[in-house]
Amino acid sequence: MKSQNTVQKIMYLNPVGFDAYDAFFAEMIRKNKSPSSEVQVTSLAQSVGQMDNLEYRTYNALIASDLIKATRQASIDGFDALIIGCFYDPFLLDAREISGDMIVVGPCHCSIEIALKLSNSFSVIIGQKKWQHEMQSTIIEYGFGEHLASFRDVGMTVPEFQQDHKLTEEKLMEAVRLAIDEDGAESIILGCTLEFGFFEKIQNTFKIPVIDPSIAALKQAEQAAILKNKFGWKPSRQWSTQAPPESDIKRYNLFDEEYQFGNRITVK
Repeated sequence: MKSQNTVQKIMYLNPVGFDAYDAFFAEMIRKNKSPSSEVQVTSLAQSVGQMDNLEYRTYNALIASDLIKATRQASIDGFDALIIGCFYDPFLLDAREISGDMIVVGPCHCSIEIALKLSNSFSVIIGQKKWQHEMQSTIIEYGFGEHLASFRDVGMTVPEFQQDHKLTEEKLMEAVRLAIDEDGAESIILGCTLEFGFFEKIQNTFKIPVIDPSIAALKQAEQAAILKNKFGWKPSRQWSTQAPPESDIKRYNLFDEEYQFGNRITVK
């Protein structure tokens, strides 16, 4: 176990090969991180494709190999925790299997954990109706289905959230109102990491918890890293959490080359 004054080394991985969002997330982290954390904001290699979102299962499938390789590399590089920066939590359990002693978290799972500390039911505000099927399946798989009040979509794509803030805010406000009044939501989760910058005004307006998934993932990762370093609470490798044997990894030449991330911004 590390000393209490250890710096928590965290990676915020933007799981696409499009790095234009990295500076945006770095600024978010700069405003919200703990003084004891050092966070590297990074994206996947550009060779994975220039998709600027993971709205489609096709896009998710195309990043799978790079995401696993990036997770393995982050663990080798000594990170305490890694955030997969997409609300779909793409390949979260798969990444955890290969993460060594590094903790891997996803914004969806982190947001729900926080929401259920503050309420008994939550609604998720998403961009497009298409997202609901995959996200609902994930929430049920996590065991939180009985607490899900509803999904409400605002008819926006991922990039559109940050193009016209006034329009985005208006649409989010209306969706939240409906989630509370018609669906019985006691808390709200913003269902995309690009819905950043809106939670405070919505929360002040409706007087219920509104969870920003990027901040939720950051704070959960920081806390998990602290607990790992102070108490030795690191990922289990028993039964379902067993990692592939290193002998197999070498025999199959799975990770022969160091993974080259697409971009890195360090926030101290």
